[in-house]
Amino acid sequence: MSYDANNPYGQPQNPQQPGFGQPHGQPGYGYPQGAPQGVPPQQGYGYPQQPGYPGSPQAGYGATPPYANWGQRFLGTLVDGLVFLVPYIIVIVGRGNAAVMGIGFVILIGIAIWQLIQEGRTGQTVGKKALGIRLVREADGQPLGVGMAFVRRLAHFLDSIACYLGWLWPAWDAKRQTFADKVCGSIVIRTQ
Repeated sequence: MSYDANNPYGQPQNPQQPGFGQPHGQPGYGYPQGAPQGVPPQQGYGYPQQPGYPGSPQAGYGATPPYANWGQRFLGTLVDGLVFLVPYIIVIVGRGNAAVMGIGFVILIGIAIWQLIQEGRTGQTVGKKALGIRLVREADGQPLGVGMAFVRRLAHFLDSIACYLGWLWPAWDAKRQTFADKVCGSIVIRTQ
């Protein structure tokens, strides 16, 4: 066994030795490396798997989630609209008084932001919670997040632009999605 001065790694240079340059008993490159007995296999690369939404194979309910029907979605939106009714009335009543109108606008904006945060974090606004439905990502069943919930709200213009057809689309769509849901990759499922 000889050492080569040009070899920066200081490995022995004996081609007759098994594993050529590897310590005795260690396989060289290209040999399969088996796991020791009793050691479970490691997970693959990528993000860890999250538990699925009700209806996903991970949750054990089958492959199809229980989608919310059009009536549930409509009533949830109606309840959300009623939440905005009181501050809107304050704005209308206070038309002549700038302070009252200002208070009404601040309340309206506060409720809108709070509803958006709730929808992004939990998937439920006041109306969705009352109707037992939840907005989730189609891919993994997790809440959309506040940013994507805001993008979805903006994307609702697609539901209105085609003579409001997008708002009715969940009545016959297989996944009960509006156009905004399709663009954002979201679905509305039943929680009860």
